[in-house]
Amino acid sequence: MSDQIPPPNPDARPERESLVGITFRPAHHSDAGALVALWEACGLTRPWNDPRKDIGFARDGAASDVLVGVEGDVIIASVMVGHDGHRGAVYYVAVDPSRQGTRLGRAVMAAAEDWLKARGVWKLNLMVRETNLAALGFYEGLGFQRSDVVVMQKVLTAED
Repeated sequence: MSDQIPPPNPDARPERESLVGITFRPAHHSDAGALVALWEACGLTRPWNDPRKDIGFARDGAASDVLVGVEGDVIIASVMVGHDGHRGAVYYVAVDPSRQGTRLGRAVMAAAEDWLKARGVWKLNLMVRETNLAALGFYEGLGFQRSDVVVMQKVLTAED
């Protein structure tokens, strides 16, 4: 299997001029530092989550990966993508703050969707904090709809 993920179909997004020279590929373990820096610049990290652990876990999983958008050898975008055998999910969708508004976020999401489609996954879920109005608007612009579901969680520890 190739290490390169083809860029989204340019015919489907004619406004891609700003994306020329950007390629998408699976992240390498050596990309962890640059990924964490990107996620921090985008305000995606939280003190209770170790982003390096998240990167390793996703990269080493049979049904997940971290995709990066690179220009030359600089990581300027990312998405963590995976599936549970039924539905896909994305996390850590990030675009370098200096590149936001250039359609790169759309290209990152298209790369995630292509990754899922290549594995036979037909539905994609994502979670957005209610207060993140910019992200909500972005995803609505991509055709995502709010679902009548409640997301619940339980933190699992070795003591449970």
